[in-house]
Amino acid sequence: MKIGPWEIILILIIVMMVFGVGKIPQIGKQLGRGIRDFKKYSSAANEEESARTMVKPPAESISAAQKLESGEAAKAPEVVTKNAADKH
Repeated sequence: MKIGPWEIILILIIVMMVFGVGKIPQIGKQLGRGIRDFKKYSSAANEEESARTMVKPPAESISAAQKLESGEAAKAPEVVTKNAADKH
């Protein structure tokens, strides 16, 4: 179903009767500002979301996390001192 030129003219006449001729430019300005703000904030939200998903942790932190999961990092490294070696 298409809206033809007669339907658009009828809608404009009804809008002029309801709001008056002087208010129509103000309504159009506010509507345009609202649409512009909506586009700005929605694009900012999309950019923030894509930036959040694109950030990957460095490989060093991944290997450290894997070591923690496997228990390797929990073991303390053995330190051999000269005195401890002499006792054996």
